[in-house]
Amino acid sequence: MYVWARLLRMAATARARGPYRLGEADESRLGFRCLPTDIDTNLHLNNARYMMLADLGRIDIFMRSGFLALARRNGWAPMLGGLQTAFVREIRLWERFEVVSSVETWQGTQVIGRHLFLLEDGRTAATVLTAAGVYDRRARRFVAVDEMAAALGIAAAPRPLAPLEAAFMESHRRLRGFAKGE
Repeated sequence: MYVWARLLRMAATARARGPYRLGEADESRLGFRCLPTDIDTNLHLNNARYMMLADLGRIDIFMRSGFLALARRNGWAPMLGGLQTAFVREIRLWERFEVVSSVETWQGTQVIGRHLFLLEDGRTAATVLTAAGVYDRRARRFVAVDEMAAALGIAAAPRPLAPLEAAFMESHRRLRGFAKGE
């Protein structure tokens, strides 16, 4: 139930955070507290909760950018292709933290996202990099990000991949190939 409560709170407050501007180094900032339903036996945020909270950051971006409405109209579905997480510090029970999510750049049909989990003192607890795409269910293809941006009325161009992002995307490509038996 708490997942739905967090989703409803995020949706109810999205307008107050203003529009998300793709290609302008914008970000989603959502504040949370580590609840008893979030913890594992070490009394800190369970690793699965990081992914669920990163989902909320992505949904916030979808809503505030206008992408969610566009996707519904066009029969598009955002799909997470993979992720890589680095846990640096724990988030303890009852501790407040913030999830800062952003679209970093894109290549063709792949969007690279970032989610930072920040403690109240500003230190990073975890970083999640994601590779995602938008699937057009009607046309049975992935949508080029430039096409999606144009449909949103955005003329942004992707920035070149940073070395860490290039390494992440190469690792992601190779792992997907392995999973497919290639």
